[in-house]
Amino acid sequence: MKDTLKIDIVSDVVCPWCTVGYKHLQKAIDELNIADQVEIEWQPFELNPHMPAEGQDLTEHITQKYGSTKEQHEASRQRLVDAGANVDFTFDFYEGMRIVNTFDAHILLEYAKKFGKQTELKMRLTTAYFSERKDVSKEEVLKEALLAVGLNADEALAKLKDDEARYEVQSNKQHWQNLGVRSVPTIVFNRKEAVTGAQPIGVFKSILKEFTNSAEVK
Repeated sequence: MKDTLKIDIVSDVVCPWCTVGYKHLQKAIDELNIADQVEIEWQPFELNPHMPAEGQDLTEHITQKYGSTKEQHEASRQRLVDAGANVDFTFDFYEGMRIVNTFDAHILLEYAKKFGKQTELKMRLTTAYFSERKDVSKEEVLKEALLAVGLNADEALAKLKDDEARYEVQSNKQHWQNLGVRSVPTIVFNRKEAVTGAQPIGVFKSILKEFTNSAEVK
């Protein structure tokens, strides 16, 4: 029986480069044919932890947060659209698109982990937000995503009102921040080596080879 390489992906549901980075990582895993040696776990990070329930216009938010011009913002969007197309993912940026609060989504991702459905739910949520123009802070959208991946929606949504479940996610989020995670995606291999950003497939393949060919995989 082969040992397992643990990969933690610190990420937010509404982080576009997190999706591209994961797709690159998954392609590297597939090309090396080592899916049976890898265990992926998603860790919570909120790009905008104080985002109110009504959200904020995305262009307005990006301009305020990063001080970018309209032209820079449009160029950045186009780079994402192109990067998404290269990994068969659709980024559908549109006029009036809003950035939203994602804390509830992280609670459900923690719930999904217990059933081996975390990656499936993560991709369903990020697809809903970026490709289907859906608000992933809304309970009806979250319920739809849970049902789509075969989870008990009523049981999962009850966690949103569970103080212990909320504390667990907040504590986990703080844990990674205390370790120095300031940007996402941050992808950590066996809690030993970390890379940030949507690295090229070749970079991931190099790291994966290093770990899966070494005695350090536990």
